[in-house]
Amino acid sequence: MTTILRPYQELALDKIRASLAGGKKRLMLYSPTGSGKTEMALGMIQGAIAKGKRVAFIVNRKQLVMQASRRLARAGIAHGILQADNTRSLDARVLVCSIDTVATRGLPHDIGLIIIDEAHSVAGSTKYRELLFKLNRVPAVGLSATPFSPGLGKHYDELHGPLFQDLVVAASVRELIDLKHLVDCDVYAPADPDLTGVKSQRGIGGELDYNERELAEAVDKPALVGDIVSHWFKHAAGKPTVVFACNIAHSQHIVAEFEKAGVTAAHIDYHHSDEERAAILDGFNQGRYNVLSNSALLAEGWDAPLAEVMILARPTRSLIRFIQMAGRVLRPFPGKERALILDHSGTVLRLGFPTDDLPLELDDGKASASGTRRQERKASEPKPCPSCKFVRPAGVHQCPACGFEPQRQSDVEVADGELCKLDRKAKMPATPDRKQHVYSQLLHVARNKGYLPGWVARRYRAIFGVWPRGMREVPATPTDELLSWLKSQQIRFAKGQQAQQEGCSHV
Repeated sequence: MTTILRPYQELALDKIRASLAGGKKRLMLYSPTGSGKTEMALGMIQGAIAKGKRVAFIVNRKQLVMQASRRLARAGIAHGILQADNTRSLDARVLVCSIDTVATRGLPHDIGLIIIDEAHSVAGSTKYRELLFKLNRVPAVGLSATPFSPGLGKHYDELHGPLFQDLVVAASVRELIDLKHLVDCDVYAPADPDLTGVKSQRGIGGELDYNERELAEAVDKPALVGDIVSHWFKHAAGKPTVVFACNIAHSQHIVAEFEKAGVTAAHIDYHHSDEERAAILDGFNQGRYNVLSNSALLAEGWDAPLAEVMILARPTRSLIRFIQMAGRVLRPFPGKERALILDHSGTVLRLGFPTDDLPLELDDGKASASGTRRQERKASEPKPCPSCKFVRPAGVHQCPACGFEPQRQSDVEVADGELCKLDRKAKMPATPDRKQHVYSQLLHVARNKGYLPGWVARRYRAIFGVWPRGMREVPATPTDELLSWLKSQQIRFAKGQQAQQEGCSHV
């Protein structure tokens, strides 16, 4: 059975064939979640089989082995499996493989094409890297909706070049929305939890992300969990919803709160058996559960187009993790015109909309001159409406959801908020909202006075004792308290200069 591809998919495969014919060995194919990466993989597999080649399709989880096997079976492609005790039919032209099993048993010597699913994890995986080092003459194509992990384009002597040599772009999220192959989304951000003191660690794809234990302690609180349920009733009652929580306990607490409110909900995690997971997922797809909650299990490889709402209860610094999670609700489904994201984590305000342009270039593992890595996408400044918390894109003044229009003062938007008194003798309480408020005021002063960006950072550090990180570049009219503090700093600096000059004159 020949796979029928869409025009953008055919074009992407043509680019891959041309690159391989031109001598490239390792390519990364970018296509958004829900765009049909599996169909493109099937097209590559069928083309390789027609040329007499054997193919290894490699995934990083047992569940994805079974999912890929079912998809190949539906396409009429005979295949074997190389995965622990499930291994069978190793003489087949196509093998679906687990990277863990490949790392211990290896691949047949006559494999002519390697396809790697969820390939953004390759740079951070010793098993994947050693496989590519060993089989560096075999063409390999990685598939990913987030191809900007650190090091995907890093040079390795074992490969005589970069890990992946070229990035092939099938289509952007915005293009697929315009073509009706994905749906657009609306975002409400009713909460931005205080993450002060939560440390970071290397997470998915090698990106820095929050320490999960400390993160759970910060957000798994009855008031915050209850807020999740109340806002769901306000904005998404009755719609099929997937929840991403910090950990298993947090997910279970959210489910318990939904059930207490009379909503059918289920929790799923890796402790469930294959049969239990299948039953829970079937229950969601068939409407027996209105809400399905997890921590990370469903972020990759899970397809449920009917899911219309995502509740993001897990703050993340990782653009990869965020895009993977949000992609679960962007697939089209009959009657589903737009997806809805309820962000209780502050993530959208930090990382932007999941439909924004992405940094589509392979990261070479080197820091840029500014000290940031190239996988960070261009600045995005979405803002929550002060009235209804609907997240407005940058530059949108009047709220599209409720019509609220913040009062304008010159070109600066203002809304009611808490004024923060700055104590000259003590550091200001360092909640995220207060940090952003002060940063925005300093930014306004710097732009009006023509100060360099370093001036803002130094003043911010003088107040909070740390350098600004993750601040939004949104100016705000400074309060009298801040202006008074700045004046005091100028006076202190001037007196210090005068004292220094007087001291020098007596030498």
